[in-house]
Formats: sequence, C-alpha cells, structure tokens
Amino acid sequence: MDVQRRIEAIWRIESARLIASLSRLTRDVGTAEEIAQDVFVAALSQWPAGGVPPNPGAWLHTTGRHKAIDRIRRDRMRDDRQIGAALDPTLAADRSDDDLLALIFTACHPVLPRESRTALTLRLLGGLSTDEIARAFLVPSPTIGQRISRAKRTLTEAKVPFETPTNLGERLPAVLEVVYLIFTEGYAATSGDAWIRRDLAEEAMRLGRMLTGLLPREPEPFGLVALMELQASRFRARTAPDGSPILLQDQDRSRWDRTLIQHGLAALDRATALRRPLGSYSVQAAIAAVHTRAPAFADTDWEAIVALYDALGQIAPSPVVALNRAVAVLHADGPDAALTAIDEVRTDPRMARYHLVGAVRGDVLLRLGRPADAAEELERAAELAPTQRERNLLLARAAAATAL
Repeated sequence: MDVQRRIEAIWRIESARLIASLSRLTRDVGTAEEIAQDVFVAALSQWPAGGVPPNPGAWLHTTGRHKAIDRIRRDRMRDDRQIGAALDPTLAADRSDDDLLALIFTACHPVLPRESRTALTLRLLGGLSTDEIARAFLVPSPTIGQRISRAKRTLTEAKVPFETPTNLGERLPAVLEVVYLIFTEGYAATSGDAWIRRDLAEEAMRLGRMLTGLLPREPEPFGLVALMELQASRFRARTAPDGSPILLQDQDRSRWDRTLIQHGLAALDRATALRRPLGSYSVQAAIAAVHTRAPAFADTDWEAIVALYDALGQIAPSPVVALNRAVAVLHADGPDAALTAIDEVRTDPRMARYHLVGAVRGDVLLRLGRPADAAEELERAAELAPTQRERNLLLARAAAATAL
C-alpha cells in the first residue's frame, strides 16, 4: 500500500474520534472539522517524506490539540481550563468514547433537516469526503457541500451544546433513523441504475456497530445492527450477473453470507437479552431472522411473520408496514385475504407514488387468475419505480402476465 492510501485508511479510522475530541475543546463542530481537515493536510504533506509515525493516531490527536489551542488563542477565546484540557492527552483519551457519542448526537440533532443529518453524519463520523457523499447519493458535489455547510452553521447559530443528551430515549431514535436511512439507500437505491450500493450499506453497518459499543445497555442499536447485517447477508444473492434484481423467493440461499447471518443473530440475541421493551428495529430484525432460518422460501414460517408485523404495527404503525404485512398474509392465508389487506393500504395518500403497492397487488391479482388486471397494475408500478433495474423487472413481469 502506498503512503497516501495508507494515510487515507488511517484517516478513515481516526477522523471521527479526532473531530469528536476537537469539538469538545473548541465547542463548535464546524471549527473542529476545519481543524481536523488541517491535520489531515499536514499528514499528507509530512508523512510521505518523513514516514508514517509509529502511532499515527496519537500524532493526529496531538497535532489536532495544538492546532485547537492556536485557534482558541487566535480567536481570542482563551480559556485556561479549555487550553489545559487540550494539552492533556490522558484526559482526551479518557473522554474518547464520551466525545464520540456526543458527536453522533450532535450530527443527528433534530434542529437539522433529515438530509443534512445524513450528509453531516457521513462527513464527520464516516470520514467521507464531500465528493464521496455526492457520488453515493448521485447528487452534485456542491449540493452536498452546501448541506454540510448549512448544517454546521445551523448548529452554531442554534447554540447546540456538544454533549450526550440526558433525554437519551427521546434523541436516540433520530440517530438510529439516520444510520438506517444510509443503509436502506445502499440496500435498495432510490436513484440511479444500480439496485445495491454496498459502500453505503457497509458504512451504515460500521456506524451501527460503533453505536452498540458506545451504548451497550440500549437494545435498539443492537436491533438495528441485527437488521442491517441479516439484510446485507443476502447481497450476493440479490442481483444477477447483469445487475438485475433477484427477488427473495428466487434467491440461491447458499450464496447468503453465513458470517453476517451469525453476527446478525448474535446482535438480535443481545438486544433481547437486555430484557427491555424491543423497538421497531429489533422487531424488524426478528422478521429478517425468520427468513434467514428457513432453509428454502417454501419453509418460511409466514404465520410467525404475520404476528411479528402485527407487533410492529403497534410499535411503529405505517402504510409500508401494513403493505409488508399483506405480503406475509398472502403466503399465510392466501391471495383473497392479501388483496383485502392491500386495498386497505392503497387508499392511503402516502402510498400514491409508492411503486411496491402495484408490484405486490399485481402479484396477488396474478395468483387470483386475473392476468390482464395484474399486467395493468405492474405497468403502473414500473412507471413509479425509482431505478431502471426495477422498472425493467416490473415490465418483464407485466409482459409475462399479458402472455398468459
């Protein structure tokens, strides 16, 4: 590995903790991130000539503290206790986890719009550049840069304190939502030609594992990690060699990642072992676990999945949950019951442009012996599909229905 690539790899590992410690010292996330970028530039300038230090993380943190002191003095914000903390590496190490947790909650603060939280989290905690985030979400780099800049400015203007909130139960869902949004964009992309973006999904799983380490007594981070790992275990089986999607019932389960399955089930066990009420991510992970444990699609315990969706509907009611439950009802109770359940959902205005309503309803109509109606439904769904891959799949299904 050449020096620059090694520096970039070290930065990816160390940047979040560096920004977190600098945020505590400067009391401003935007300033901290600027200083951290200066440190990264210094490493890129000095290490190729002088060699990578024996302890690169310590070099980054020490350099960052010195730059923070310079910034505090230059901005006439001198505070002897603040500078003393910056000079004390032992104190910085002792607070490392606390600082990292505070950074996560700051980046995901509810004062920020959802898109800004997502971009800022990937920037501060994922160590991704503006260009990398822009490529991941298929938007122009200046757009992402503006979101990040506005987010940092909003945090400063709103005087959001750099701390782990005392109302953890109220604020944690917003953090988990951001991590899962990143994962779902990787698991089933909403734009572009690719159906799966592994880089985003893997970054979300890394952030989720970070949360479980920082909050070992909270069940939902473990539930979220379990859900993501169990879903990600199917990646290799979800697409054909040409990139086209393969639906769950058609997947070769021997290609599922057994290591991710093992880790995901262990995380779910950890969530339940904490003996606290389970949230929506843990229940969704339990649903994924039922699929995972079935040797074949025909062996799936659909009655258990319907029951779990009933529980999920109580915890986090939404038309998407109701639609997913209708799919389970299809396999547990048959197409007549499923059609009734779907038609209750499709009247919800939030589902007017959700392509999977038509995709599921078309499948049900086909099973009821109504191929013409099924084809019409699938064609409408194709018009709403967010990616070309999904449009092609739905149109192929519509053509097959027409041929019957």
